[in-house]
Amino acid sequence: MTETSIIIDNPILKVKDLSISYEKGKPAVKQVNTDIEEKAITAIMGPSGCGKSTLLRAFNRMHELFPNIQTTGEVYLKGREIHEMSTIELRRKIGMVFQRPNPFPTMSIYENVIAGYKLNGIKLKREERDEIVENALRNVTLWDEVKDSLFKKGTFLSGGQQQRLCMARTIAFNPDVLLLDEPTSALDPVATAHIEDLLVQLKKDYTILLVTHNMSQAARISDNSIFMYLGELVEYGKTDTMFTNPKDPRTEGYLTGKFG
Repeated sequence: MTETSIIIDNPILKVKDLSISYEKGKPAVKQVNTDIEEKAITAIMGPSGCGKSTLLRAFNRMHELFPNIQTTGEVYLKGREIHEMSTIELRRKIGMVFQRPNPFPTMSIYENVIAGYKLNGIKLKREERDEIVENALRNVTLWDEVKDSLFKKGTFLSGGQQQRLCMARTIAFNPDVLLLDEPTSALDPVATAHIEDLLVQLKKDYTILLVTHNMSQAARISDNSIFMYLGELVEYGKTDTMFTNPKDPRTEGYLTGKFG
């Protein structure tokens, strides 16, 4: 039974009876029902193997890249069921940043930011490309660091800079939702703090769903938190409330370090 202490009037994402299985009859995510608040950071927490990343990747249909993965249920983005959209349209609206920075190694910083447009065959004038690149890099506070090196390879940047470059590449399409799968797990504490500060700034313009193993990170920057355990959404509420007064004993056990 899901414990919910949050009411969202106009959710940007609405999830109904979502289940995901890697093997028939063995769901990795079980009957999830939830609403996601617009322009807020929602952390998805839980022990390894609980279904956090599996749930996250369902929101932009990443699982369809693997024919053995079965998904049932519905997900609505601003009232539209995502399975009724083309994957190209959906992934423009719901962008994803992965655990490890993955700039395209053969491309320059400039080409990395604009890559989505090229890959989708969208032709732009030079001044349009320049504006998109500058705005995206400014939005991730990277412009001043790389403006004189735009045509150098993105792989020459530090790990934290590479992750911000990947975020710039994602927001260049101006999506509605950003999915982040443990985006700081490969970074040092200084770079992690920089990314956390950036996410707090970005939620003014984007809805952010953040998978994290780091409970302190969730407590620092998220507005709402989801706790998952064994594929189930166990508890969902305001982060401050969940951390100070969890409703489910499994949530309390996780937050107090009894398992995880």
